[in-house]
Amino acid sequence: MADPKTAAVGPLVGAVVQGTNSTRFLVFSSKTAELLSHHKVELTQEFPKEGWVEQDPKEILQSVYECIARTCEKLDEMNIDISNIKAVGVSNQRETTVIWDKLTGEPLYNAVVWLDLRTQTTVEDLSKKIPGNSNFVKSKTGLPLSTYFSAVKLRWMLDNVRNVQKAVEEGRALFGTIDSWLIWSLTGGVNGGVHCTDVTNASRTMLFNIHSLEWDKELCDFFEIPMDLLPNVFSSSEIYGLIKTGALEGVPISGCLGDQCAALVGQMCFQEGQAKNTYGTGCFLLCNTGRKCVFSEHGLLTTVAYKLGREKPAYYALEGSVAIAGAVIRWLRDNLGIIETSGDIEKLAKEVGTSYGCYFVPAFSGLYAPYWEPSARGILCGLTQFTNKCHIAFAALEAVCFQTREILEAMNHDCGIPLRHLQVDGGMTDNKVLMQLQADILHIPVIKPFMPETTALGAAMAAGAAEGVSIWSLEPQALSVLRMERFEPQIQATESEIRYATWKKAVMKSMGWFTSQSSESGDPSIFSSMPLGFFIVSSMVMLIGARYISGMP
Repeated sequence: MADPKTAAVGPLVGAVVQGTNSTRFLVFSSKTAELLSHHKVELTQEFPKEGWVEQDPKEILQSVYECIARTCEKLDEMNIDISNIKAVGVSNQRETTVIWDKLTGEPLYNAVVWLDLRTQTTVEDLSKKIPGNSNFVKSKTGLPLSTYFSAVKLRWMLDNVRNVQKAVEEGRALFGTIDSWLIWSLTGGVNGGVHCTDVTNASRTMLFNIHSLEWDKELCDFFEIPMDLLPNVFSSSEIYGLIKTGALEGVPISGCLGDQCAALVGQMCFQEGQAKNTYGTGCFLLCNTGRKCVFSEHGLLTTVAYKLGREKPAYYALEGSVAIAGAVIRWLRDNLGIIETSGDIEKLAKEVGTSYGCYFVPAFSGLYAPYWEPSARGILCGLTQFTNKCHIAFAALEAVCFQTREILEAMNHDCGIPLRHLQVDGGMTDNKVLMQLQADILHIPVIKPFMPETTALGAAMAAGAAEGVSIWSLEPQALSVLRMERFEPQIQATESEIRYATWKKAVMKSMGWFTSQSSESGDPSIFSSMPLGFFIVSSMVMLIGARYISGMP
């Protein structure tokens, strides 16, 4: 007789969440959406030159295998049979670019991360080729020409990495975003691995026509990308292949969504006008615009939100992207040593409850939406002799909230109907000081699910709903209702406006600090030892001395 606990669990779905800072594997009940077990592995990032950000694709892949193995061990300890796992979904950091050898399975270069800035000159050169009155790149892709997206990263590899050039010449090279690399590897790699991606990830490459939902020859010709490098494009919910090794051998991979789209699905934003904001390495606000592409006049991106089945329609979203959110916390920890763990920032900020007029613009990789200003760099301003590490910690959290307000305002203008509340998710939402600050600065309620793993949930839902799996219903009446925590504004609107206006002044001062020539050449400068960008402060810091910044008496 089956163990009663095992029998009660029912069909399970696993979700790989491959992010910029970590990889996780989580297992959910398909009937209740309950999270049963998970495991997390932190990842390293490499900064070979100023503005360059890379990761090792083999480390990423190994972290996935480790997370799956450890989660399955934990389930076994809970007396849950892992044969209950009927499908696996994949969610991933988008735009990050990998190119590998299909004969050996070896990466031909490190993964060039979405935050990477090395391609600024490439972007400027390509911009000159676009007629001023007809931006066919944006009209086909919904994206501005930017260092952010995959096409220019791939173009840089083709121009600068001899291993890549040789493999392309010999027909051995495959390109993909992280999802493609993982699915190809998990489904057999050199022994028949499936080279594919889904529409949400394809839509972030600048090579994909979001109207026809196909790779676009005109775009590939413009970027001079050979089309035989590109993966096959499928929907976000169908069986791509079977896992060929490890504890889940034989289990289908049947869901794939870029991380922000997975969070939109996990937050169950299936209705036009519903929106969510995810606080991760960056900050990403997506609003479902239904089955129509809405093009922004305020610096937002138009992107494919999901396509939940081969024969199902594609849904679209407007997106506001902020490059640096959780990454600023990691920077305070790793570069300045102000905190020892990411959780410490909440304690420091709570200790003072104010930035005391200190403003932090963490434009380490330039400014994304709504500015798209690559010349910007980070600044910390408004310092006095009273400023200490607690005020800087508070200012860092405020910076995340101010950036969210900027993209929320742009979205309200584009959609025409202001959001009455903001649904949030992501690791940073555990920080209650941050969530209250966000409600205060937006002056609308912030609503957070008690189960914050909505990105993983979205990938699991897509996998479980796929034809041939069909253990997770996406019908409205069948969807589990997430329990929510609500944060109401606690300050006057006038105070919020004053703080926001001062932040905008600081943003203007952050622009124009950097030139593309320095970025691509990696020429030494007084700031070259700092891995993610300039940290520019007023000359007052010289007078204050390090003891005030560290909070010492």
